[in-house]
Amino acid sequence: MRRFFDIDSPLMRNLVRIFDCMCLSVLWMLFSIPIVTIGASSAAMYRTVSHYIRKDEGHLGSTFLGAFKSDFRRNTLAWLVLMALMFLLLVDALVFRSMVLDGKFLGNLYYLILVLICVAITWCAYLAAYCASFNGSVKEVLRFSALLLVLHPVRALGVFLPILGAAALILIFPALLIVAPAAACWIGSTSLEKVFLQHLRPEDLEKVTQTDQPL
Repeated sequence: MRRFFDIDSPLMRNLVRIFDCMCLSVLWMLFSIPIVTIGASSAAMYRTVSHYIRKDEGHLGSTFLGAFKSDFRRNTLAWLVLMALMFLLLVDALVFRSMVLDGKFLGNLYYLILVLICVAITWCAYLAAYCASFNGSVKEVLRFSALLLVLHPVRALGVFLPILGAAALILIFPALLIVAPAAACWIGSTSLEKVFLQHLRPEDLEKVTQTDQPL
């Protein structure tokens, strides 16, 4: 029985990771409260998942805070662009949904808008991961994150489905809000890192294995 509670046992390691996800989710929510900082907060969460939770590098708090401060202006401006896009899509969804209820033919566009909203949500995840992993201007991170999303639609499902599952679980069990954001990021990071590795140059790939600084 004692070996089950040993610090290196699978049980204890999993419990520690669950606790880490709880702490990281709380940090993400706190730093996302102003809304406009969600981009920087999401990039920081991805960076923390990638380096602290998955690789045991550094410390949770310092990794998150360091990533949040890093390129804060760029990450925030990039997020504002996507937030404006999401706002427009949500407005369109409301308009076309009313057309569906009125039985108008154009109301069928409502379902296309829903698909575009799902794509935009996935783009947000790609953008956060790209900002956490690579250098570049606002225009560059928006363009390249969108390009990777388009080039790897199957991998994109591996990013979107954890987000959808986390949202559904939170709606059913609101208490899961304390752990679901980081858990979804953790699951989705597997697909995202595989996408990034496919497009890195050999010299950049070597840097990734040697340092935790964004390229």
